[in-house]
Amino acid sequence: MVQIKLTNTKTRKKEVFTPLDPENVRMYVCGPTVYDRAHLGNARPVVVFDVLYRLLRHVYGADHVTYVRNFTDVDDKINARAAESGRPIGDITAETTQWFLDDMGTLGALEPDHMPRATQYIPQMVAMIETLIADGHAYAAEGHVLFSVDSYKAYGKLSGRSVDDMIAGARVEVAPYKKNPMDFVLWKPSSDDLPGWDSPWGRGRPGWHIECSAMAKELLGDRFDIHAGGNDLMFPHHENEIAQSCCANHTDEMAQVWLHNEMLQVEGKKMSKSLGNFFTVRDLLDQGVPGEVIRFVFLGTHYRKPMDWTEKKRQEAEATLRKWYRQAADALDNIEPYGPLLEALGDDLNTAGAIAELHQLSHADNSPYLRSSLRLLGLMENGIPAWAKHEDFDLSAFERMLFEARQKALESKDFSDVDRIKSALIDAGVEIRMSKSGVDLITASNFDPSKLEALK
Repeated sequence: MVQIKLTNTKTRKKEVFTPLDPENVRMYVCGPTVYDRAHLGNARPVVVFDVLYRLLRHVYGADHVTYVRNFTDVDDKINARAAESGRPIGDITAETTQWFLDDMGTLGALEPDHMPRATQYIPQMVAMIETLIADGHAYAAEGHVLFSVDSYKAYGKLSGRSVDDMIAGARVEVAPYKKNPMDFVLWKPSSDDLPGWDSPWGRGRPGWHIECSAMAKELLGDRFDIHAGGNDLMFPHHENEIAQSCCANHTDEMAQVWLHNEMLQVEGKKMSKSLGNFFTVRDLLDQGVPGEVIRFVFLGTHYRKPMDWTEKKRQEAEATLRKWYRQAADALDNIEPYGPLLEALGDDLNTAGAIAELHQLSHADNSPYLRSSLRLLGLMENGIPAWAKHEDFDLSAFERMLFEARQKALESKDFSDVDRIKSALIDAGVEIRMSKSGVDLITASNFDPSKLEALK
């Protein structure tokens, strides 16, 4: 069995993963608020933790892993969108939920075992809030219910911040009914024009944080194995989840392991509408970028490092996948994935290392392992897609030519032939990647195959 090690945000250490129950490995990932299309940054945790889900299923068995990812379908952003458009809230959330599932499916993400909607779990949220009040961890005030941060001494442990630091660095809502500025909303009143449910504190709706605590408890239990999401959720969302869950469930932890992926950039800059570099997954798909190419670019960067989406990476990813798909086209797909690739994934989900192993397989032309390994990463699951069947220029002969020339040059110390071949390739618009195991040639946007005639 592959040993899995994960960097636990809670302990700030890479630890061997030992599930509470190997017969039922449980993972919760915070899902989207459904009011619009998912932007590219929203897709990163979906793809990252989809790979973890696949790895857990491979190691423990598909029937022994439970994956939950929620939909927040009651939120002020949704209310605002309904007010702007004049459309019913239910229509908006149903449409955008399906958009999300369609777009993430195109990226090769498996659907989780459970995809709860917040509005389906209001009774569980009310019950949890009642427990918190009864135990002195929450209080009602002016139609609101607030969690008392002072009542939970471990508050701030996940993010490693003191309460004073959190107050200074956060946008804390100042309200006269709060006992402490850091106290956060569990329940808030709803006017007649907003969604609302009856409760002991009047008609209202839940705060954001209580949703995940109630759904995780209902579907995974008081304690479970892995809780994951983007690092922008670490504070306050995940910090608040831990506080209310531990207090309501009388446990010392909510999840054993907390995982957080880093954020996404575009061409070296933070994605933002003001910079004109903000786009959705659907924008890319509509431009003709295959979903598997988007996924492959994501996997090229370790999840705990910032990921930079660039046009160059997109072009390289498409060329590489076309090559690999052709190599693996006729291979069996029912064999064990490549051992070193599994080890890379087991080492804190090192997808970049796993891709390096795929390059090794490609150079060795070990196509049986190449196909099964691609499938484990969520690629080539349905054979060769139509976009990859398009015959781009076959550079394999030039890869062999350059590799053999380099091998001879290493013995003779005469690199003139290597330099001649490289110069012709570069002039033709070919990017060259050389390693000890082989040569990869990737066509750039200015590729001109006619300039390679001199090398034949």
